[in-house]
Amino acid sequence: MGRAFPGATVRTSGRDGMLATVPAHPDVVIATPGAEPVADGGYGAVLLLDTWALLTRADLRASEETLRRWLTAATLARPTARVVVVADGGLVPVQALLRWDPAWLAARELAERRELKFPPAVRVASLTGVPDAVADLLGEAHLPETADLLGPVPAPDGQERVLIRVPRAAGRTLAAALHAAVGVRSARKAGDPVRVQVDPLELL
Repeated sequence: MGRAFPGATVRTSGRDGMLATVPAHPDVVIATPGAEPVADGGYGAVLLLDTWALLTRADLRASEETLRRWLTAATLARPTARVVVVADGGLVPVQALLRWDPAWLAARELAERRELKFPPAVRVASLTGVPDAVADLLGEAHLPETADLLGPVPAPDGQERVLIRVPRAAGRTLAAALHAAVGVRSARKAGDPVRVQVDPLELL
């Protein structure tokens, strides 16, 4: 990067050291997402690279989090600066950036999640543990009649994962049932723990 811009100082901001601000000099600033320093007078250009790293995360909120980080970086540019994103222009987060319209992306995301029955359109609980422990917890839980069980699917370290999906109106009932079941297992000192998450960001 330094050879591409002879005479410019290359500054980095990231895990090994974060810069809060940079002076109004003809510098090149390379920053990881969330570590972008504020430039005195704004940046002359903002280039968003490695966009796949944010877009391909196994996270329910990957698209909205990606757009949030892009918008944050773009707002550091001066009004006349150019913002360039290296990504497929047909992707929804890229379109939202070009439109400068996060509400448009949010509406699309919500519509898709309603169709797929993902949070926040429904409430989902995740149970992760060794198979016998997960089965034991499910046996103790008095789940709502509207509950759908998805799985089990393999999880790391010989564990498995089960998802429980209910309509939003049954969310409190589901949480109470799982809380009670965890309490029962704790009272009888069940050996293997089960991790319980409500509306986890990672569903796969």
